[in-house]
Amino acid sequence: MRKRHFIFAGLGMLALFWLSGATPALAQSQEELAKKLANPIASLISLPFQQNFDINYKPDGGFKYTLNVQPVIPFALSTKWNLISRTILPIASQNNVTALGSMQSGLGDILQSFFFSPAQPKGGVTWGAGPVFLLPTATNESLGGGKWGVGPTIVVLKQSGPWTVGLLANHIWSIAGDAERPDFSLTFFQPFVSRAYKGGFSWTVNTENSQNWTADAFSGSLNVSVAQVVPVFGQLVQVSLGPKIAYGNAPVRSHWGFRVNITLLFPKK
Repeated sequence: MRKRHFIFAGLGMLALFWLSGATPALAQSQEELAKKLANPIASLISLPFQQNFDINYKPDGGFKYTLNVQPVIPFALSTKWNLISRTILPIASQNNVTALGSMQSGLGDILQSFFFSPAQPKGGVTWGAGPVFLLPTATNESLGGGKWGVGPTIVVLKQSGPWTVGLLANHIWSIAGDAERPDFSLTFFQPFVSRAYKGGFSWTVNTENSQNWTADAFSGSLNVSVAQVVPVFGQLVQVSLGPKIAYGNAPVRSHWGFRVNITLLFPKK
């Protein structure tokens, strides 16, 4: 039942934004917006609600639902530089993941990234770099690491015509927190490729990979998705969905799953 509550909560938040009466100006084509959404540090305010359904967890065949609320807010520091804030706030519910018959739900650890990026790309190449922070906000110890973390993050991508190819990566070291929880040294890297089409349709292929050097555990997933930008009740929205195929040697991980992402767009008028 808790899993359903989280799903309904996510849909409820979406409904509130739809009914807010915001009506963006269609100064940019849906194709341009789809292309901007392929860029993690584009100068575009967006609010994704990313729903992940991870199925058949090792070793007890568990299930995990995670709603990631991921606001992206760019700031113009000058005519030459932007600062892009990217936040990931996870809300999760899981069954039979930590042990057979177990169930946990609540807030996970918040990941906050800041990218300093040139305002104008050169030769179609865009890059951004800055700090990333992990905040131990989990309401259940099974949903977070119990440690504060900090490290560097970087994204590099090239856009040519409708194509976007790039890499997002970060590394986080634990620096403080619950002394009884293990320290960690985590590397995350996400290569991606995307193509946008007229009318706002696009597809994306990426892999999301995480290496815990302290525990010598690796996990990742191959993600394929199709997306469409559409106006809904006056609000521009991108809806995407697709399968996830998991891999790695982490002792606790899913075998497969799927993702549904609903992103509210707020382009400049």
